[in-house]
Amino acid sequence: METCITPFPNDGAGDQLKPFPERLYAVPPRIASGSVPGISVDAYLKDNTMWKKHVKAYKRINSILDTGRYRNIMDMNAGLGGFVAAIYSSKSWVMNVMPTIAKKNTLGVIYERGLVGIYHDWCEGFSTYPRTYDLIHANGVFSLYKNKCNLEDILIEMDRILHPEGAVIIRDEVDVLVKVKKIVAGMRWDTRMVDHEDGPLVPEKILVAVKQYWTVDGGNPTSNQ
Repeated sequence: METCITPFPNDGAGDQLKPFPERLYAVPPRIASGSVPGISVDAYLKDNTMWKKHVKAYKRINSILDTGRYRNIMDMNAGLGGFVAAIYSSKSWVMNVMPTIAKKNTLGVIYERGLVGIYHDWCEGFSTYPRTYDLIHANGVFSLYKNKCNLEDILIEMDRILHPEGAVIIRDEVDVLVKVKKIVAGMRWDTRMVDHEDGPLVPEKILVAVKQYWTVDGGNPTSNQ
């Protein structure tokens, strides 16, 4: 890509990129060179370890997570790309979204890991052409946008871009998830609240949901064919 789109650090670190998928797990050059403020090599490695732990917990909750059932995946708050690295499969494609109001701009790190990414403000609609998604992951999204826009607006947009029978994994503070759970009950999502993998005393919880396939008359959508 042209340097005006994805500029590499000026120290020639771009030449250090490894082939994919090795580069997915290696330390990105711009982190190794200290070009990302506030993120050290040690912090990056700890983030990877944390997401391996999180995804392991997700797989206990959703047994088909790594079967290839979810081909198009979105991470609504991608951070350093740790979720995607932990869940990576050649059977899936992942869109990593960097919220425009995120405290740290790490989209360059995502690119250096060999991943696809984009900036987006979740108070606005997301351009889904040419695809919608089988699985949406939202880590801290609702806390991030608290007092920025309505939770309902973000959830309706998630519902729009999610396939029927698609899954959602939301990780956030419990008080936020209680509000989210109440809203999605009216959207015909089947939901379940799960404790943090470190136990029930951790205020961060996990809300898992499946968007139901339904029709206006409540019947089988294929019955009139």
